[in-house]
Amino acid sequence: MKIWPAPKAERVCEDYSLRVNGQPVSVYSCRVSAVPLNQVWPGYQRPLDQTELAGFAHWEMARPVKVEVIAKRPFKNVVVRPGSRAIHPTVRGQRITFTLAKPGQVTVELDGPHHALHLFADPPEIDAPEPDRAGVRYFGPGSHRPGKIQLKSDETLYVAGGAVVYTAIEARGATNVSILGRGVIDTSEYERDQGGGCIRLTDCSNVKIDGVILRDPDVWCLSAFGCRNLEIANVKLIGLWRYNADGIDLCNSQEVVVRNSFVRAFDDAIVLKGIKGLDQRPVRNVRVHDNVIWCDWGRGLEIGAETAAPEFADIQFRDCDIIRTTHIAMDIQCGDRAVVHDVRYENIRVETDDVCPSPKMQGSREERYAENPNDDYVPNLMVIVIAKNPYSQDTERGKVRDITYQNITVTGRRTHRSYFMGLDAEHTVQGVAINNLRFNGQPAKNATEAHLALEAHVSDVRFGK
Repeated sequence: MKIWPAPKAERVCEDYSLRVNGQPVSVYSCRVSAVPLNQVWPGYQRPLDQTELAGFAHWEMARPVKVEVIAKRPFKNVVVRPGSRAIHPTVRGQRITFTLAKPGQVTVELDGPHHALHLFADPPEIDAPEPDRAGVRYFGPGSHRPGKIQLKSDETLYVAGGAVVYTAIEARGATNVSILGRGVIDTSEYERDQGGGCIRLTDCSNVKIDGVILRDPDVWCLSAFGCRNLEIANVKLIGLWRYNADGIDLCNSQEVVVRNSFVRAFDDAIVLKGIKGLDQRPVRNVRVHDNVIWCDWGRGLEIGAETAAPEFADIQFRDCDIIRTTHIAMDIQCGDRAVVHDVRYENIRVETDDVCPSPKMQGSREERYAENPNDDYVPNLMVIVIAKNPYSQDTERGKVRDITYQNITVTGRRTHRSYFMGLDAEHTVQGVAINNLRFNGQPAKNATEAHLALEAHVSDVRFGK
């Protein structure tokens, strides 16, 4: 096991203290969304009264560890998510203990989602670069402010555990680029749309991003435009609260893997897009697996809404936990000309709170979010739709073919609904297999039991085991 103290200047979370295998672990502070209230591209930043502070901590581990959390406030109930980890903590007073059997990301939540503690346990790092190696930009423990970083071909940016680097990273037309480490990349000091997110890649190839924590981007957090051969692994996105703070956006890119990562976003969490300017390039051969998703606004796992590309094909979302989403858990919005086909959602686990606050678009700058304890809102589970939307860029619409939902499990008291909808006789949804869909352990054997509305221009929807 390996831990790193936070830099002395780093603001720590005052809600929790933490020990792992008896060793004290720093709990960092991060700002997150408190309410699902949003605006679309206003000329100012989101007000802080719509947000709250939460905590996160990280370490490396190779074998099971004992986690001990002391909450600074009283509570009635504690939940450790994802539920698939089957962690049942022991509580004595305000002390919470449990065993974490393997690396991964979990949240500790007291009486609901507010002011949660996010725990990031990484596997041991392998082949960390030496500080003086040629082509390495190395940031050791401590706080750093290097300004914007432009990565070139054959360069490695390394952020060591215990380092916080206040920057925004960009690479254009670069090959053989790596962004590695166990430290924090923080873009909080950039005004909206001035940083370009924590990491922005354009027309790059052979890129690896592994282990880093990305905090407080000014816009989309980690984006790739027209890239190839991109691996994103063990990356944690936290502190996304500003307008349009998407998590991971993969635009007109191919041969991409996103694995073993955590995304808490205030907009779509992991999304595949096609945009103008790159629309001759397809979105193809994308693997998104073994991730934990918390979406404070928008969609959890999404294709669209922009689908300006020849096709979206050979795409798999697999073994992911959606512990919260606001609008839709699994979404395909075909708003442009692409043919979306051969997409597979497999072993996706969706958790639902007893109360799901309704998302609202803010009508005026002065409007405040009104909590409703009797709110009966629940996000959609599966949506496929072909239609023009506010983000459509093509005059032509596309088609959706050969989509599979395999081993989808939903837990919670609320009933998620779904719908599939084509556009017309030419732009249709055709060939959807739904196998082993379960709500609280009960199988859904047809559209009625799945709470699935099949709208016009939808055909060949099959249910199986």
